[in-house]
Amino acid sequence: MDTTDLAATRVRRFLETEPVIWLSTIRADGAPHLVPTWFVWDGEAIVILSKPGAVKVRNLLADPRAMLALGDAEADFDVGLLEARAEVLVGSAGSGLPVGFEAKYGEPIRALGLTPAQFARTYAQVIRLLPVKALAWHGRTTPRSVFTAARRVAATGSASLAEPRRGPLDQFGEPLALGLGGLHSSLLGRRLAI
Repeated sequence: MDTTDLAATRVRRFLETEPVIWLSTIRADGAPHLVPTWFVWDGEAIVILSKPGAVKVRNLLADPRAMLALGDAEADFDVGLLEARAEVLVGSAGSGLPVGFEAKYGEPIRALGLTPAQFARTYAQVIRLLPVKALAWHGRTTPRSVFTAARRVAATGSASLAEPRRGPLDQFGEPLALGLGGLHSSLLGRRLAI
């Protein structure tokens, strides 16, 4: 994952602070499978634990591609999206909790009536998700300025028009960043999402 990319910087913030990640895998029939899961970020990979026979484990063994979402949709759709490639670690059963896992989830684990050792034995399959690409997404927030929008466009090569737009001046951020031709009079006053 390109760590100079603004989208990657944003996703890294989520990896360091969010309690849950949404993991999407591909079933054998091609259908998506989406689950929330606890995770730790080790600076290189997202590490999750699973029951060894879980659907997500079977899916990732057959096809290691994954899509991840982090953040809080309630917080103005402040969400980060990440493409990743999975490594399902063979022989990881019973190896204990990954570094940082007990510090992050020790209290919730005990609230389940389990010790960290019992949790590690139950969720014995370790999966490492290696980030491939962070996707630009800023939900409904409006860039603070044309310069903010231009930096995002330059870094990611793509932009989106955020909603809601409250007035004509709100329309100037990303269209100006894309070039004056990106602003069309028919866009003024409309709510847009691309």
